[in-house]
Amino acid sequence: MLVVGGGTAGWLSACHLARRLSPDNPDGVRVTLIESEDIPTIGVGEGTVPAIRQSLNYLGISESEFIRECDATFKQSIKFVDWVRSPGQSGRRYYHHVFDYPDSRAGDLTPYWLAQDGAVPYVDAVSVQGRVCDRGLAPKDITQPEYQGYTSYAYHLDAAKFARLLTRHAVEKLGVRHLTGNVLRARQAENGDIAAVETDKHGEISADLFVDCTGFSSLLLGQAMRVPFKDKSGQLFADFALAAQVPYGEERAPIPSHTIATAQESGWIWDIGLPHRRGTGYVYSSAHTEHQRAEDVFRQYLGSAGETAQVRRIPMMVGYRERFWQGNCVAIGLSQGFVEPLEATGILVYDATARMLADTFPANRHVMGIAADQFNRHTRYAWDRVIEFIKLHYCISRRNDSEFWRDNRDPASIPDSLLEKLELWRFQPPTEYDFPSKLEIFNLPNYLYVLYGMEYGTSLDAVHGRYGAGGHANARFAEIAQLGQQLCEHLPQHRELIEKISRFGLQAV
Repeated sequence: MLVVGGGTAGWLSACHLARRLSPDNPDGVRVTLIESEDIPTIGVGEGTVPAIRQSLNYLGISESEFIRECDATFKQSIKFVDWVRSPGQSGRRYYHHVFDYPDSRAGDLTPYWLAQDGAVPYVDAVSVQGRVCDRGLAPKDITQPEYQGYTSYAYHLDAAKFARLLTRHAVEKLGVRHLTGNVLRARQAENGDIAAVETDKHGEISADLFVDCTGFSSLLLGQAMRVPFKDKSGQLFADFALAAQVPYGEERAPIPSHTIATAQESGWIWDIGLPHRRGTGYVYSSAHTEHQRAEDVFRQYLGSAGETAQVRRIPMMVGYRERFWQGNCVAIGLSQGFVEPLEATGILVYDATARMLADTFPANRHVMGIAADQFNRHTRYAWDRVIEFIKLHYCISRRNDSEFWRDNRDPASIPDSLLEKLELWRFQPPTEYDFPSKLEIFNLPNYLYVLYGMEYGTSLDAVHGRYGAGGHANARFAEIAQLGQQLCEHLPQHRELIEKISRFGLQAV
């Protein structure tokens, strides 16, 4: 098997495949990765979701090593600023989409929160984690073993350093063969399969299965096998990103334990904290603003740091391939699909599909077509659900300060499946039956945090008689508030914990 292309997607794929297929075993499958030394990692975002924690543990990577070598920090939430209403209007300016699921020990608390008319933010009523984030606290303390925490968490990281860590782990611990060189073209067999790739340093390299991790160029699946790209820019308008790395204003400035996503006139700005710098960027729609105007907005957000910041402009192809596995070629990463990094969906989907490929790897070429059909169905479902969830953040906003926000509410730009759900949720809260697949990328809790963080209007007038446990719910709300206060008194500041882990490490699992 040959993985073509490195970066996060390539090396995650190689690690998952090698972890499952035992390349050092005589009866295993040999995994080789070839990458160019001339192509830098794009790295428009540096955020992850909690699934990456399970993957790192599964792959055998030490959390202490990961935090030290990737300049990683903890991420417990995305803080959405100015998404609900236009700046200057009265009301709450932000809400959290935290990683802890809403408390359900007394049943679903959502309808009882709705009955209180939002006196307390939804996240604070059903979870302790919003309070933890607002106080700049870590999700764990130094006494807890690796990959364990009082709250659920993911990471912010340096993408280039993460790729280097995965490279070393794949080669030294998992038996992946690593080649450097440029792939010039693919040679196809008569049946349409890729027979081999031609390289500048290693001649022709043949394989039974090729994994295309060549980025937006999609050298194998897109160019050689001519699988069309399905454009989704009519639903998600943001097609460019400006990115910059900026220093902190002071050496030991607090590190937020969440991503800050601040809505702007034609998109939004991400702001994440690493130990020694901030990673920032402006994701915007070129159909709704000029490039220079976008850069001016971005630099204004950065303040004094924006005067000298080096800003990269990155075009984004919004959508996915019509098929992700054709013949003996599978795409993972940007060659598979991409949407804006609002909920860190890139690494999430690439990690999930790499794991699926490894776990469903076909026994022989005879059944490869069946495995491909299954992979294509599952992956397309995942991308459609990702697009639906990202669109949710825009289409229920009340912002009216620009065409960008007004256009996002046009029903023609909203997936039919989402329109149907939103109509249902006007009259009753979402339930787990609205998310029936075991392979959902985003589930009921994710939707609840966004819907009610954005103050979506669900009326209980026709169904209030179904909810007669108000006393128990109110008692649970009080308990959650008390637990949140106790946890905030116990947890360390985020920067303090990161510095301790760098010095002492965490207890290995």
